[in-house]
Order: sequence, then C-alpha cells, then structure tokens
Amino acid sequence: MPGLRSLSAVKAPAAQAGRAGAGGARYNRALTAVSIVIPAYNEESRLPATLTRIMEWVESCGGRYEAEILVVDDGSTDRTREVAESFTGRKIPVRVLANPGNRGKGYSVRHGMLEAVLDWVLFTDADLSAPIEEIEKLEAAVRERGAEIAIGSRALDRSLIGVHQSAFREWAGRVFNLLMRILTGLPFSDTQCGFKLFSRRAAREVFRRQRIDGFGFDVEALFIARRLGFETVEVPVRWNHVEGTKVSMIRDSLNMFLDLVRIRWYDLRGAYR
Repeated sequence: MPGLRSLSAVKAPAAQAGRAGAGGARYNRALTAVSIVIPAYNEESRLPATLTRIMEWVESCGGRYEAEILVVDDGSTDRTREVAESFTGRKIPVRVLANPGNRGKGYSVRHGMLEAVLDWVLFTDADLSAPIEEIEKLEAAVRERGAEIAIGSRALDRSLIGVHQSAFREWAGRVFNLLMRILTGLPFSDTQCGFKLFSRRAAREVFRRQRIDGFGFDVEALFIARRLGFETVEVPVRWNHVEGTKVSMIRDSLNMFLDLVRIRWYDLRGAYR
C-alpha cells in the first residue's frame, strides 16, 4: 500500500499495557464496518460535497465496507443540521447528532465516537482535507501492526501535502508539536491532523475518559490511549489545506497550550485511569 514506507508505531509502556488496551496482543478484527464521525460547526456550504464524496467512496468499494456517517452539529447558526438531515434515508445511513450548544470540536468528536456502533470508528474533518480514500492506508497500518489506532500525519511525508497552510501556521504547528512532546512525552510528529481511526473498543475506552472540549483534544485522546495500552500507528496521508478554518491563531493557540498543561494535571489527579 503506498505511503506505508514511513510508519511510526507507538506502544504504551509495559507497566501500563494490559489495563484496557491490547497489552501487547495483536488486534485481529478486520476493518469491514466503519462509523465515520464528522464534527460540524457552520458547515452548510461544505457538508453536501463531503457527504456525497463519502457515499460515493463507500459505494465504489463494492460492498467491502458496511458504513454509517454521524454528523455532529456543534450548535451551528446556519443550516448545517438541515443540510445533514437531507442526506438521511439514503443507502448509506446518516445520523445527525446535536450538541447542547456550541461546545467545541473536542466535545463534538467525543459525542460522535461514543455514539458510533460499528467495529471501527474514523473521525474526519468536514472539509475532507485528508481524502476519505486515505482510510485505506490507516486500515493497512492497523492490519500490519495488529494495532487499534491509526492517525493520519502530514509531517511524516510532507511531499503528500498538495495545498499548504500559510508559512506562519506551519511554523506554529511545529512549535506546538515540540511543546507537546516536551509536556506529554508523546512521540508523534503530527497530532493535529483531523483523520484518525480507532477500533470501537479503543474509542469507547479513550473517549469516555477524554475531557477537553477544544482543539487540544487530539493530544489528550492519544495520551489516554497510550496510558491504557493501545498501540497507535502514525501514517503519512495526502492532505490539502482548505480555506475556512475555524481555528483562531491567537485564542485557540493559547488554549491548546493550556490544554497540554491540563492533560498533565488530569493525569496527576488520576482522571485517565
């Protein structure tokens, strides 16, 4: 499978393995059924193309995948919910979940991951900046490693980036990654790519413990996964920047740094046991 030449696999420390995770055992459940979670805030313009593309991809696989799509409306002020509901009743089931107001991306992903019912759960951004077909690389990685989590990465092979973010945003991302490694001990090159695959078992165990509602939730989820003994594989994927980001460089960057501190604090208090 193209792209698998650069994989980064991370296992939990031996002392942590076996509590909720695989404990070193290979996970053998094939990826034939996948719930696709899409957090959405004011996405009425992008959602139709995204849902259409996902449905086309599932149908093009010729029955290889059973799938459901969960759109989590995070208190949108536009027609996001109505647009999503217009896709229900089709061949690929679509469920629309509503948050109690605008709670944040972390809350939205947690809501969707805990509502998913199929064997594997993918969360992806509403703009499909990582094409849905890239799930096949994540599938190959978990199958090869016997892992339960695979995360898309822009940093392992930057030649796969078609449209880059601004130079400042890319620099800020590298700074955040350095701080993340220092404060959490996680070794990943890119925690913020919105394209991550979990076994349903891992999703349940990780996201029922996850607390952060904002953009720092990715790091928290990976930190919890490592604490619980779930092996995580980092996989290079194709990615294109799409205009219309909801991330504020000043406000959200500060909150994400504070989230790193919160993760350490929650861990010291035993919140992730």
